[in-house]
Amino acid sequence: MDSHSAAVPPPVRVEHAVAHTLATTSGSDRVYGAVLATIGRWLGWELGAAWEIALPGRGYLRCVEFWCAPGTDASGFEELSRRTVLGRGAGLPGRVWASGDPCWIPDVTVDPNFARAAGAAAAGLHAAYCFPICGSGGVLGAVEFFTTRTLEPDEELLATMAAVGSQIGQFVERRQAEEALADAAELKHAVLDAALDCIVVMDQHGRVLEFNPAAERTFGYRAEEAIGAPMVELIIPPSLRRRHLAGLERYLRGGKPVILERRLELTAMRRDGSEFPVELTIVRIDLPGPARFTGYLRDITDRKHAEEELRASRARIVEAADAERRRLERDLHDGAQARLVSLALALRLGRAMLEDDPAGAGVQLDEAISELQEATVELRELAHGIHPAVLTEGGLAPALVTLLARASGVARLVGVPSERFPAPVEAAVYFVVAEALTNVSRYADATGVEVEVRWCDGRVELEVRDDGKGGADPTRGSGLRGMADRVAALWGTFEVASPVGGGTTLRAAIPCAAAVTAASPRG
Repeated sequence: MDSHSAAVPPPVRVEHAVAHTLATTSGSDRVYGAVLATIGRWLGWELGAAWEIALPGRGYLRCVEFWCAPGTDASGFEELSRRTVLGRGAGLPGRVWASGDPCWIPDVTVDPNFARAAGAAAAGLHAAYCFPICGSGGVLGAVEFFTTRTLEPDEELLATMAAVGSQIGQFVERRQAEEALADAAELKHAVLDAALDCIVVMDQHGRVLEFNPAAERTFGYRAEEAIGAPMVELIIPPSLRRRHLAGLERYLRGGKPVILERRLELTAMRRDGSEFPVELTIVRIDLPGPARFTGYLRDITDRKHAEEELRASRARIVEAADAERRRLERDLHDGAQARLVSLALALRLGRAMLEDDPAGAGVQLDEAISELQEATVELRELAHGIHPAVLTEGGLAPALVTLLARASGVARLVGVPSERFPAPVEAAVYFVVAEALTNVSRYADATGVEVEVRWCDGRVELEVRDDGKGGADPTRGSGLRGMADRVAALWGTFEVASPVGGGTTLRAAIPCAAAVTAASPRG
């Protein structure tokens, strides 16, 4: 049996060589290979492998690097080592992991706790030693070396390798911390870049520290322009600046926060000086040191416009309802009511004439019957204007056929589904078509109108096309606005295309499920 050769350099020189390698190797992915080569060359051992703990909570070691001295062929053993996973206490690296101390095996081919013994024998390997890679939190991994000789343990070498393992552990922890920091920075930038809301970070002096792409797009400043500049001058309107600065100063002096962690609606300012509404939430970053704040801002211009349009739409619906009620009152008063009053007078007069002038009473009763028939017709016409009976009884198809038949042959029904839809949807489609035909007859100078109704993906779609002079403006007049309001009340969409000289096309789409909800008592 060979003994450890006196020609091996002093262990302290190996330790210095490893320290130099750690200090001069660039790239953490190359360090293990450089360290294995340094130790192997200095000590004259032929093979080396580095193991790291993978998923520490699950507990196993895996081989992350392998080194062979020039002229050594151990490809089979390398492949075996890279495939092998070791739990705590299993194999040479596992024993070192469990104990936290270096370990030496004079001959791995006969060791009962060396799973790769057959592979080592095939490669001609015998002696092996292993030392832990130790960090502040314990064992991080292990490094093992093999030689073709059979050697007894060298305690001085093992002690030196324990110190080397601590050096490597410090490097590994530093590398992991740097990688974690780099990952965190990359993640932060990815989140900032992907955020749809504006994210602006400010220090205690009011200077901008972060200005994400959404903020660039919204406010008109590039990040390099904004960072370091006073935030109050960039995005806060002049009318609000004094209040902002006073609030910041009061908070930094220990005052009670007024707007922190609250969702507010305020006014912000773009680079060109234009002001617009934003939704703002400000939080203080919970880190030691001077105060820093993150503001999350969202441009709510579109939402405000939508809210204003909704309020205006509701007001128009109320006005339309009031006007329609007044029309009904007027029609009833001037038409059917007047006829009924006249009918009552005629009946009283006929009753009075029964005894003295039976013939005259008969004439009077005939006139009353005629008046009654005319009143009935007027009431029927009035009811038809409120909600056609044919629509209630037969649905859209017969109702539209009847409606278009009254359009003097100008309108043509291209298509309409035969099935029934929720009553609010049928009513909306019917009255939009009726209003559209009225507009065509009054303003379009059209020679033809096409009406088409389709059922598509849970929606009833309507299109009314005419070949008139075009130029219809949805913002002027109450007709088109009323159609849009009627459709919007059922969560539908309404649009008008009316180029001058190119005719007019109205399109509406109403979701049936939303219409059912809107019509319900809770809707």
